[in-house]
Amino acid sequence: MARAQSIVLLNTGDGKGKSSAAFGVMARGWARGWRVAVVQFVKGGKWQTGERKLADHLGVEWHTLGDGFTWESTDLDETAAKGRHAWEVAAEKLASGDYDLLILDEVTYAVTYGWVAVHDVVDAVAGRSPKTNVVLTGRNAAPELVAVADTVTEMRKLKHAYDQGISAKKGIEY
Repeated sequence: MARAQSIVLLNTGDGKGKSSAAFGVMARGWARGWRVAVVQFVKGGKWQTGERKLADHLGVEWHTLGDGFTWESTDLDETAAKGRHAWEVAAEKLASGDYDLLILDEVTYAVTYGWVAVHDVVDAVAGRSPKTNVVLTGRNAAPELVAVADTVTEMRKLKHAYDQGISAKKGIEY
């Protein structure tokens, strides 16, 4: 069996755990001495997440470039502009050769909402620096993203506390 210089993971689906799984890979990569970076496409700076606190503690480079969830946006043009800017940052990091692991958290939304063309994401991921492993997350991954990934996991919701009126819990969802 051949060992690739780097691989692409995609966590998609409507179930919980896409980003959480990616941040598990973040911790594992860091523990192996890798240079790791995270680019978040949706969550904005007001989100004080546990994984961000962990990343800061570990010295993992972190870019929270989103504007929050689109349904909370008061200016969709600004939200789209922030999504495009997040992509520019991510594309530069993919090509740079500076990272062993790059997590593009909720990047599928940038494609779904039309902020970034799917072929731009596919081309940048396929043409990334050879040693840069990539984790892509988000619901409704385009077929082209599935095709460019080496490993694709679909999280499927069977049941979720939110559906029972239980709000997001610190330490579990963020």
